[in-house]
Amino acid sequence: MHLTAPATRRTGFRDTDGMAVASFVLGLLGLLVLNVVLGPTAIVLAAVALWRGTARRGRAFLGLGLGVADLLVLAVFVQADNTISWSF
Repeated sequence: MHLTAPATRRTGFRDTDGMAVASFVLGLLGLLVLNVVLGPTAIVLAAVALWRGTARRGRAFLGLGLGVADLLVLAVFVQADNTISWSF
């Protein structure tokens, strides 16, 4: 019989903080490039981080807002160009 030591810390807690920061960074980056991919990714990461109880709730909410803004910017450019790829 093989016994293991009990866990001394919550391993997922640090992961949720990383997800909150990643959602913020991806949402911010998505305003410039690849908003069709980075926007939804930022939204999902922020939602998962908030659902798991991250300590960085502000960053998660900013990531959520920036992910939505990415999709809104994409919608505006698609309406202007009638295509999903846009250029300046």
